[in-house]
Amino acid sequence: MHAIEPFYNWRHLYTAEEDEQSPYYGAEHSEFEFSNTIYNYYIHPQWDEFGSRTLYIKILFVDYEHNYAIMELIGEWNDAVEDDIMQLKRSLIDPMIAKGISKYIIITENVLNFHSGDTDYYEEWEEDIADDGGWIALVNTPEQTQYDILRSSIKNYVRLIDSPKWRTFKPEDFFQAVDNKVFQIDTGREP
Repeated sequence: MHAIEPFYNWRHLYTAEEDEQSPYYGAEHSEFEFSNTIYNYYIHPQWDEFGSRTLYIKILFVDYEHNYAIMELIGEWNDAVEDDIMQLKRSLIDPMIAKGISKYIIITENVLNFHSGDTDYYEEWEEDIADDGGWIALVNTPEQTQYDILRSSIKNYVRLIDSPKWRTFKPEDFFQAVDNKVFQIDTGREP
């Protein structure tokens, strides 16, 4: 796991550490000191903490003019025991909503497991962004993790989207592609 880095090809366009509106403004990362772990496995030091012991994040891009954020997760998403959604909502999402962000693209291809719990924070998140036409899209979720999500009640609050070539897009083009797929899902049209 220590070799899995967050996506870095947009760093010339955006870094959360340099964004004064970001919860991670001013954060410093080591390239060599591995200190964070997921179940005793070290992860790359570029991943950011948000209060979970099993799930880490990287904010890849934020566009305050068009009100969207692209983030990437790694680890185990555990709402049942760790209440990861509460940590995510309070630590990152609430401050982002306060800055006008209403559309969330979350790359989940490195989320190895999902354990559902209460849906209160998902419901609150949806209510917080609904007036602005907001949505939550989970992109490239592994098959087993998708299965667990689809068996849970959070499927009512997130859209599962596949975009295998997302790394080849510019952030605005990737957002537009996901936005189009969300529209197709929400209107019942075939993607």
